[in-house]
Parts: sequence; structure tokens; C-alpha cells
Amino acid sequence: MKKILPIILLSIIFIGSVNKSITPKEGFIQVKGGRIWYKIVGSGKGVPLLLIHGGPGSRSCDGIPGYSTLSNDRPVIFYDQLGSGHSDRPTDTTLWQLPRFVDEVTALRKELNLKELHILGSSWGGTVAVEYMVTQQPKGIKSVIFAGPLISTSRWMKDAQILISQLSRPVQDTIQKYEQLRLYDNQSYVAATDSFNIKYLSRKPGPRATVTDCEGVGKSNRQVYRYMWGPTEFNATGTLKTFERTANLHEIKQPVLFVTGQYDEARPETMYEFQKEIPGSKVEIIANSGHNKLRDNPEQYLASIRNFLTAIDK
Repeated sequence: MKKILPIILLSIIFIGSVNKSITPKEGFIQVKGGRIWYKIVGSGKGVPLLLIHGGPGSRSCDGIPGYSTLSNDRPVIFYDQLGSGHSDRPTDTTLWQLPRFVDEVTALRKELNLKELHILGSSWGGTVAVEYMVTQQPKGIKSVIFAGPLISTSRWMKDAQILISQLSRPVQDTIQKYEQLRLYDNQSYVAATDSFNIKYLSRKPGPRATVTDCEGVGKSNRQVYRYMWGPTEFNATGTLKTFERTANLHEIKQPVLFVTGQYDEARPETMYEFQKEIPGSKVEIIANSGHNKLRDNPEQYLASIRNFLTAIDK
């Protein structure tokens, strides 16, 4: 008993030290190029969930109300990538490289003492997540959720052309015309891309609800988006032009969920192709939803995430 007691005490101290930092709070972490902002919500006892937002150049605040509903089960960690949201906004374009965004995840884990966690990467966030998993081979990752992910630029652009072909002929012709002319601000082109967005990005009618968490937060950083992706959703011309990780998906050994909308620009057919690369991975299709699943069908989307994570934690 005398030998067992010190072991028990050390175990209690160790568990306390691991969980001590995973409490509701917010702050900043220094990374290369500036500071990134983070926020932890929830007091659930499950393994924490780290959310990597879309973009490049977008922000996390829009998703805080929805994803926070998962915090009854586990701490949920939001952060704004450098150049977006609450984080610093440097203008040095050498910072807009994928490996540096991957380093942000490493910095967050170190600063917040995240020994174990689940990762959810949404859209471009899926790019950061897959690059992190493949290049860093990190320990302590319990699962990865790819939500409408960009995993292959060539596949993303191919899917965009398939979806454009399903629009009316006048809309198709307008998009093709002004893409070739590179006149992305033309009113006719903007109207045509709106037709694409209404069908494939967010299908829920009406204005977006005001999000209190976004008050005082800068809008999406179009400079970062244009530098890394390009001026249009349909064709990559920036630093992500040659990004391809489909062939590396098999290197991820953790449980994986691919989740996408029924009408998502990250097409369901593509998610099933990705699934073939990771034995045992799952696919969830969110009904009546475009790329913005959290807006279009939050009930089914969040339930699919909760069920997946709960099953793994058990």
C-alpha cells in the first residue's frame, strides 16, 4: 500500500497538470509574424476539439455559436489564423505559406498543453489539418474531421467546373467569359457567381444572423485569400495552385470523418474518393446543405460531429 499510494498521488498530480490549462479562457500566442488569438469554451470532460477555420484569410467567430454547442461534451478550442479575425494582420506575403500555418497548430498545442485532442478542419482548414497530419505525424491526435475539405487543388477546380456545368447556360457563359477576360469585378460576373454561391455555398435564404462574437472583428482578409488561392473561387493561381495530398491520405492512421453538404462545392463524390484512401474512414452527407453546413443544416451537421467524437472517446 505504501508503494501504491505515491503512484496514485503522482497520477492525480499528472492528470491535474494536463487538464489545468484546458479551461474556458482566451488570449494570444506568439507565432512567426505576429500573434494569433484563441478562445476555449466548455467544461465537458471529453478530449478537446480544435477547430481550424476556412479561408485562407477567414475567421473563427462566425462558427463560435454553433460549435460551442459541442462544449457540453468537451472543451472546444477556436483560433484565428494569422492575418484574420482577432489575430495580427501583417502584410509580409512571405508569411502566407502552408507550412507556417501548420506551425500555428504546433504552437497552440504547446502553449495550451494539448496532450490529446481531436481536430476539425473546415474547407481550407482541412488543408492545414491534412498537412499537419502528414508532415508532422503528431502524437496524441485522437481523430480528424475533414469538413468540406480542400485536399487536392486540381480536384477542387475540377469539381467547380462540374458544378458550373449544372447552372443555366447563360450563367455558365458569363462565368467563362469573364474568367477568360479576368474581369472579376464586372457586375454580370458577380451576379453569375452569386448564382453559384446560392446553390453550392449556402442554400439557406435570407440575410445571415448577426453573430455577437464577430462584433469588432475584422472581415475576411481578401489579400491573404488572393495571394494563396486567387481572385476567383473556381481557379487557383496562388501558392496553393499545386497543392495535392490525396496520395498521402493513407498515411493518416487515426479515425477520420469526411463530412460535406449534399450540394457542397466539396462534392460528396469526391469525399467518397478520399474515403477509399483511408481504410475505416467514414463519410457523412448533410442534407439540403451547401458548403456552409453550419448555417444550412446545423442540427444534422453538429449531430454527425458529436456522434463521431463520442464514439471515439468511449
